Amino acid sequence: MTASPLGFLRSGPPPPKVALLPDGLFFIRAVELPADLAPADVPAQVELALESLAPFPLAQLYYGYFWAPGSPRALTFAAYRRRFTTDQVALWDGAELVLPAFAALLGGPVKAATTVVMAAPEGLTAIHWDGGAVPAQVVFLPLAPEATDEDRGRARDALLRSLPSLEIIDLAEPPVAQPALSDREIVFHSGSFVSRLSREAVTALDIRDKGELALLRKGQARAMFLWKVLVGCGVALGVLALGEIALLAGGLWQQTNLTQLHAQAPLVEQIMTAQNLSYRVNELSTKRLLPLEMLTTVVGSHNEIKPGSVQLTRLYTSGQLGLTIEAQTSNAADINVYQNAISALPAVAKVEAKTPRSQNNVTNFTLVITFKPGVLKPMDPPAS
Repeated sequence: MTASPLGFLRSGPPPPKVALLPDGLFFIRAVELPADLAPADVPAQVELALESLAPFPLAQLYYGYFWAPGSPRALTFAAYRRRFTTDQVALWDGAELVLPAFAALLGGPVKAATTVVMAAPEGLTAIHWDGGAVPAQVVFLPLAPEATDEDRGRARDALLRSLPSLEIIDLAEPPVAQPALSDREIVFHSGSFVSRLSREAVTALDIRDKGELALLRKGQARAMFLWKVLVGCGVALGVLALGEIALLAGGLWQQTNLTQLHAQAPLVEQIMTAQNLSYRVNELSTKRLLPLEMLTTVVGSHNEIKPGSVQLTRLYTSGQLGLTIEAQTSNAADINVYQNAISALPAVAKVEAKTPRSQNNVTNFTLVITFKPGVLKPMDPPAS
């Protein structure tokens, strides 16, 4: 049987382009919200919570959150922007949604005390609901690429022991976006598990820069409007198809479309040029600044360099090679110990200590560190 030429009108828009990122790149926390908080104030409350949890300002983070109306909590997730290379970010171009893989499953129908375990090459992710629409916990357990099925089974059991689950749903396939029957939601399938996310939830889940997202959403709204116009025009064309046969083979109609296409070509070229310029500016502005590598060098990957009494209160970079640490200690002698330990590091050119200030048995001090050029190397991002 021959397929109907108007079948595409009944199937709805094609599946959205979605970029799912490895869960291991994000730190994930459930934050409590005030009982009388208005829905319009939830984004600001989430940003305040992230500012207190994250070691970096919001401007240096890719972040998002999940919240359902009436829920007393929101699930937040964030990643340091410079963990993503320019090439990785370029792959997001044209994506309707960019989010960690586990977030695509947050719209699934689950009962209280349910845990969904999603397997991925880089590890296992457990999403646990305690009874509300917003999960109480999301835990990621990394696994080596060479891990066997037995290793993964033991890791799964260890992961579930920390979660009070009455029902466990194992997902062996990553979530995949499906064609939408409505522009009010995005639907993901992982095997038989179906997750439906409203447009409001999707907007909050997207981790990209919020200012850029606002412009993108406007463009998507226009695209959806044009899709509806296209569907309406398709129906009208179907009704008029018999009448068109009596005309001059649609030559005039085709010429009109070609004229419109040529008229829009300069605008399309202008948009593409502006987009390429923005990627180039972002690449130049973030090319060599390595604050996370600096901090790891002077503290140690397991805090083995910093004395236990020293607490870091603030740090900031100055140029490409400078790092300033503000700290406090209850043992003033540890200031010289820490300064000498940093001075002995091969990557450090010099360390200067500013005059310490003592009050109530606590000594505040500042260390100005200069690194040697070309010694620090960017950390390799986790394999996706």
